[in-house]
Amino acid sequence: MTVQAVPRRDITPMPAVVLVNLGTPEAPHARAVRPYLREFLSDRRVVEMHPALWRPILEGIILRFRPKASAEKYASIWTEQGSPLLVHTRAQTAALSADLGGAASVRLAMRYGSPALSDVLDEVYADGHRRVLVVPLYPQYAASSAGTVLDEVYRWGLRSRDQLELRTVRSFPVDEGYLSALATAVERHWEAIGKPDFSGGDRLLLSFHAIPMAMHQAGDPYRAECEVTAAALRERLGLGAEMVLTTFQSVFGPAEWLKPATIDTVTQLGRSGIGRVDVLCPGFVSDCLETLEEIDILNRSAFTDAGGSQFHYIPWGNGRPEWTAALTGLVGRHLTGWVTAGKRHEHHTAGGAEQDGSPAV
Repeated sequence: MTVQAVPRRDITPMPAVVLVNLGTPEAPHARAVRPYLREFLSDRRVVEMHPALWRPILEGIILRFRPKASAEKYASIWTEQGSPLLVHTRAQTAALSADLGGAASVRLAMRYGSPALSDVLDEVYADGHRRVLVVPLYPQYAASSAGTVLDEVYRWGLRSRDQLELRTVRSFPVDEGYLSALATAVERHWEAIGKPDFSGGDRLLLSFHAIPMAMHQAGDPYRAECEVTAAALRERLGLGAEMVLTTFQSVFGPAEWLKPATIDTVTQLGRSGIGRVDVLCPGFVSDCLETLEEIDILNRSAFTDAGGSQFHYIPWGNGRPEWTAALTGLVGRHLTGWVTAGKRHEHHTAGGAEQDGSPAV
């Protein structure tokens, strides 16, 4: 076992907060996508097949052909500032740091790619922090998302002689601030372009990332957490169950995945004469390949090619104030007892009500 030997500064009582998102290639070309996919698809939480069986498939087939196709998709959404996921996660990190007002040091990490989570933990330790809150930016828990973030944190601890006082956020599927951010995005979208004609068949789709059925059947709580989010949001919006569909996207490989599939659903709706579909992706706090390319390009085309006329993707997270206020509230509650007592910041929820959710500073 490797024993940690990281240069460090004097220990500080200030806690550190590490926001962790999935990750992204450094550039939209195959040379950059290949190592990112290799790291991602080598995680035993992501692909549970034994490495002796999986590695020849990964190296001999997937990494020979998939990087080029993935790079083309990334190129279709890339910005001048870089990957949308990284750009938005940076904005969330900056907003949280400003909201905390010096009560904690806020860092950004990626589970795959850069900045690597283990490197960020090294930096946090070297800077003298011993109290660390790790926040996987996944509202619904899955072993293949938040679970693998926590695995990496624990691996860091296993090789460390001087360990951290550690807190983590498991998931937040019915967090009030999170639900308010979702509902506000939908309501403002409808204020701008009009509400769907639900009596005429229009639908609101809540599209979550899928996981393989084998993981679900093995006891993964992910689907249940997606469903509890969907039910809570539907109630908050005052919509009947028939008006809102919960679907799953981003299927990979030949295995059976959670259903119904988003792309199959929008295709069926288009063929059945449904005129309008609005799509919200509650599991993605930052727009990324799965929302901007898969939903807003691929699924839009599937719906209109099948005969549908209006397809609307509804962004909700990114740097929007309702979401960053929700994130501050979530983090603040988990920092309780680690920050100096004093006056709390007040943040406005989407509906205008004040929410005292940040830590005392």
